[in-house]
Amino acid sequence: MTDAKPVRWLVLLVRVPASPSRHRVAVWRELRRVGALSLGQATWAVPDVPGFAAGVSRVLELARRGGGEVVVLEAAGRAEADGARLAALFTADREEEWAEFLADCGKFEAEIDKEISRRKFTMAELEEEEQSLERLRRWHRDLTARDVFGAPRAAEAGRRLERCAARMADYTNRVFEALHQM
Repeated sequence: MTDAKPVRWLVLLVRVPASPSRHRVAVWRELRRVGALSLGQATWAVPDVPGFAAGVSRVLELARRGGGEVVVLEAAGRAEADGARLAALFTADREEEWAEFLADCGKFEAEIDKEISRRKFTMAELEEEEQSLERLRRWHRDLTARDVFGAPRAAEAGRRLERCAARMADYTNRVFEALHQM
């Protein structure tokens, strides 16, 4: 987002009892899943855009179920540099996620290459690889939705996912050719 309009943020101050820990863990996992930026112990921030509303609601509900609370504050940087710093930190988190995504694309491609070299052209293997590609597609969709500032690796990740899909199409053709030769 490169508009001149400053980005507004939601700052979440989270308090959930330590015991039982499952409630704190559930809240923490949801915060991570939605891409919240950790600002310090029990303090998180997300851009105040519609794509984060459902995740914030889930965090509120999970905390409530665990006997805790979340105070949600609307915020903006006091100076332009403050807002830019939050956006940079948020984007750095997305960059880490894109790097992990790209690594998993590499693993997917290596797995396809391994199956081709072993000539393992079975329906069971095809279904397994299709599930792996679908997981990558969901992950890409989720990352894209929360990458509101456009992390640099996002474009590369899109190209890499297309390459994975092309490798899968090639593998699918090989499986069907092998099965029809039987």
